[in-house]
Amino acid sequence: MDLVPALEEPLKKVLGPATAKVMAEHLGLHSVGDLLHHYPRRYEERGQLTHLADLPMDEHVTVVAQVADARLHTFASAKAPRGKGQRLEVTITDGSGRLQLVFFGNGVHKPHKELLPGTRALFAGKVSLFNRRLQLAHPAYELLRGADDEAAETVESWAGALIPLYPATAKLESWKIGKAIQTVLPSAQEAIDPLPESLREGRGLLPLPEALLKIHRPHTKADIADAHARLKWDEAFVLQVALARRRHADAQLPAVPRKPAPDGLLSAFDDRLPFTLTDGQRKVSKEIFDDLATDHPMHRLLQGEVGSGKTMVALRAMLAVVDAGGQAAMLAPTEVLAQQHHRSIVEMMGELAEGGMLGGSEQGTKVVLLTGSMGTAARRQAMLDLVTGEAGIVIGTHALIEDKVQFHDLGLVVVDEQHRFGVEQRDALRGKGKQPPHLLVMTATPIPRTVAMTVFGDLETSVLDQLPAGRSPIASHVVPAADKPHFLTRAWERVREEVENGHQAYVVCPRIGDDIDEPADPKKSAKKKSPEDEAEKRPPLAVLDVADQLTNGPLHGLRVEVLHGRMHPDDKDAVMRRFAAGETHVLVATTVIEVGVNVPNATAMVIMDADRFGVSQLHQLRGRVGRGSAPGLCLLVSEMPEASPARQRLNAVASTLDGFELSRIDLEQRREGDVLGQAQSGARTSLRVLAVIEDEEIIAEAREEATAVVEADPELTDLPGLRTALDALVDEEREQYLEKG
Repeated sequence: MDLVPALEEPLKKVLGPATAKVMAEHLGLHSVGDLLHHYPRRYEERGQLTHLADLPMDEHVTVVAQVADARLHTFASAKAPRGKGQRLEVTITDGSGRLQLVFFGNGVHKPHKELLPGTRALFAGKVSLFNRRLQLAHPAYELLRGADDEAAETVESWAGALIPLYPATAKLESWKIGKAIQTVLPSAQEAIDPLPESLREGRGLLPLPEALLKIHRPHTKADIADAHARLKWDEAFVLQVALARRRHADAQLPAVPRKPAPDGLLSAFDDRLPFTLTDGQRKVSKEIFDDLATDHPMHRLLQGEVGSGKTMVALRAMLAVVDAGGQAAMLAPTEVLAQQHHRSIVEMMGELAEGGMLGGSEQGTKVVLLTGSMGTAARRQAMLDLVTGEAGIVIGTHALIEDKVQFHDLGLVVVDEQHRFGVEQRDALRGKGKQPPHLLVMTATPIPRTVAMTVFGDLETSVLDQLPAGRSPIASHVVPAADKPHFLTRAWERVREEVENGHQAYVVCPRIGDDIDEPADPKKSAKKKSPEDEAEKRPPLAVLDVADQLTNGPLHGLRVEVLHGRMHPDDKDAVMRRFAAGETHVLVATTVIEVGVNVPNATAMVIMDADRFGVSQLHQLRGRVGRGSAPGLCLLVSEMPEASPARQRLNAVASTLDGFELSRIDLEQRREGDVLGQAQSGARTSLRVLAVIEDEEIIAEAREEATAVVEADPELTDLPGLRTALDALVDEEREQYLEKG
């Protein structure tokens, strides 16, 4: 069946070039179908007024309110020296608060005639602060009750008593979008339903044309709820079908089964271990070994809290593959991390990592490092060891993916910190095996189950949720530097105490602070700002400045060093080595230490401007302390006022060490689009009504239904509507992207 012409119709034809251009550029809407799927953000009841008291600053808003009074002022100005300049000030109210509207110059005549006291209208504009009062300057407006017939008609055309308010832009107000939707709404009748009929009827969901009608022109709140319930299913189901098709295709790929030899490298390694594995590590290892033994590629996501022993699990998987005659590659996001993994793996393996060398174990293999900044000779030797099979394990950065790097027999790829790798990189490494290698993806960012189902839908998930024995608890506290400066003084005293007890500390800052960084804004306004504004407006604290202040101030006499991403790799490595060896007391760093840095003697961390970091990132950073036998301490320094959302976020981080709980909080506070990596998937996120946290059940059920549909009919031959929806919602590139995280 052909694509539906009515929904494919370009907006230019239907709405005219000017409106269509704004919709395409600012809202990513190109066709009639796109516009029908641009759903209202919320609905206003005509009898119920918006809360003006809760308006957000600097955001584009639409409000329904009544004119309380209107005054025209005449004044002298450079353009109108004889006192002919005009300013119209209109105060609107909704019972909860008042808002001032301002019109200048030639723009005052029409509103002066129309916005009379008692008039009700929709107003749209950007909220700003002037003389400590909220105002909208030159807002667009649409009268809701006017003397002329057109205004009365407008009221009628807004379906019943509910006025839909659409995600809008400064160039296109909500009601103009509403009018455009009224124009294309008849085309909704031709929408082909992507849901199989049995599924729709079995769950009592509305047909798609009816759902589109009800979401744009609801008569009751029940209409909105029914439409949402139906459209959420569409999104969840089509997304899960895309993922299920990918899983199905992957399951058809051949792979070499890799079973460890009974008395090989893995057994020799396990015998050397000075501790026993946790139950969690055993359970997850079994899941991985079962996958490695099959003849299609493993695709597994290993989630584990910081310090839960993921590297140990990954290393045992790599050793099992080497035992079975293959090679394993571990891909790390940064050079610092690749070097660190290499060091710790060589240490854990001891003489087993010296295969073929004098004094090395007979069962051993060679473990090589490959990064972009290595010298030519070392690089050539590492590549030779890979192509001959001499090296069973290689650890490296994306330098591993280059065309020149060849493997003897690549059997397993381990990707550390998945979210730092793009699609192409994962695929390029996959292409280096004679057959597709097995794939293990590790992340220390806990991901709620539904997000894992949505973003990593092609990967089976294993979770390590136990901390290994010997791990210490971490105490976290918020340090309100502006409200209580003496708390910050105490924080630096605590750092000194840790150092006096033989330990070390990290201080983390959001910026590096050299010339390449953005300069502070020189245009300081004379107006008095609130503390929250002050904290927001000044540039974030910088590593170089803070290190300087600490060395000459509260940490005078301690050995303080800096670490950041713009240093030469050799310098970075030298700094890390000195810190790991205990020669440096305090390391002032950017988030380069966020992932994988392991210094058990570091017990304290002070995060400056902590409100500038995301919840998950703070949790990641905090995981760098408390890695040894001494308890960890994490101090979150912020100048934000107590009541601000930023402080509430920090309080949440301080109150729990449960990464899964924090990732839920993080998700609730961010937009879904961020979670699904909107930046990498074009401007439109496919999720409009589906919320990955609230709609957990729908996603889980849609996954089951999708798997069953794809098993029965992988090509979706009998479901043309679903195929069409899949093409529209998840174009090829996005399907690839979603699947690979």
